[in-house]
Amino acid sequence: MRTLVKRTADLDPGHFGWPKDAPPSSARAAAVLILLGEGEQGPEVLLLRRADGLNSHPGQVAFPGGALDDVDSGPVDAALREAVEEVGVRVEGVRPVATLPELHVPHSGFRVTPVLAHWVEPSPVAAVDPGETAAVARVPISWLTDPENRVRVRLTSGMAGPAFLVPGMLVWGFTGGLLAGLLELAGWSRSWNRADVRELDEAWRAAEEADDIGLGRS
Repeated sequence: MRTLVKRTADLDPGHFGWPKDAPPSSARAAAVLILLGEGEQGPEVLLLRRADGLNSHPGQVAFPGGALDDVDSGPVDAALREAVEEVGVRVEGVRPVATLPELHVPHSGFRVTPVLAHWVEPSPVAAVDPGETAAVARVPISWLTDPENRVRVRLTSGMAGPAFLVPGMLVWGFTGGLLAGLLELAGWSRSWNRADVRELDEAWRAAEEADDIGLGRS
């Protein structure tokens, strides 16, 4: 974590594949929590899968997070509050260590601040509201860095972005790009076949068929 935090100091959005221009002020402020802790299989990250019935990004995998509310003093407060509301994280066991550059997500109208945190004392997590969250998983970093579990997904624009095949969870889009950039930044990424480009439906099937390795899922 110490090396990762040091490397966040001079980052700009270009590291994650986003334009370097500042997001427009008209975009609504939001935050996500990138929560890294130690699990039975080594370092891991907390992810959730959004419920299929949601109007926005149904079924997609994400970090806990959401829009800043009036009660939030800033992105750190918002990220922690959302993690409590979505998956029941106990904030007393979480130590925020850095904020990453604000990233503009045009199609949803948000400017998102990723908050990097150390899960000093991991607590049980689960979907607090099944109407919003379908599943929660503590995913080993070793799984995400395994070249066999990395592909690129062709987006509706025709461009391809990084994705990860987690059993029952396809990590792509905003979360996939952010996670890929984080692994590179930390020096954890391994060489993988970037020519393996799949359509979204095909990649989802591959994730659903992936062998479960005993992920901390609820």
